[in-house]
Amino acid sequence: ADYEEVLIDVQDLMIHVAFNDSVENWISLPVNKGIYNLLDLRNGMDTLLATAELPSGNISQMRLVLGENNSLKVNGEYYDLETPSAQQSGLKFNINKQLEDGMFYEMWIDFDAARSIVARGNGTYGLKPVIRTFTEVSTGAIKGRVLPLEAKPFVMAIAGDDTLSALPFEDGRFMFKGVASGFYRIEIVPVEGFSGKVIEDAEVKVGSVTDLG
Repeated sequence: ADYEEVLIDVQDLMIHVAFNDSVENWISLPVNKGIYNLLDLRNGMDTLLATAELPSGNISQMRLVLGENNSLKVNGEYYDLETPSAQQSGLKFNINKQLEDGMFYEMWIDFDAARSIVARGNGTYGLKPVIRTFTEVSTGAIKGRVLPLEAKPFVMAIAGDDTLSALPFEDGRFMFKGVASGFYRIEIVPVEGFSGKVIEDAEVKVGSVTDLG
């Protein structure tokens, strides 16, 4: 679908930390509350949700709490994005990251906008979030640029059963962040009238960016 905006109402961000080998609890982070357009946050663009000093220990889970003002813009009109009642306590996803004393960590929440929207037959839309998380130190990245711009390409990075997708910016640039090391098949799918392209065996290494040119 040709979504123009995907607006998510972020109200809280909580992590579940086990520390001192005995105490476990949920910690609410000082999140920058507000409505975020997920389509502004793609191809390597991101925004800071929270900064916090945390006790050393293991982060097992994260919980993203959304408000009620989630919406979708299609063909110039806005539609409510209905969320299941089970999401009222927050969207939970696994982290399993060990925090060591004195270390600085950056962690990303990758919200898959296209796969998270359920278009219903009655003209309404539902939100069924598809989320993954990653840290910079354990992953790599892939970037490149697709021309001509009027080809309006869709880019996929495929490794086995895993497929990542990117919608390039208006100037043709795209980026996949938080990519596990290994070899990827890059498929560039343009609109009708243009020829696609496949790049075999694009290698991703931890801590570096693979530039496809």
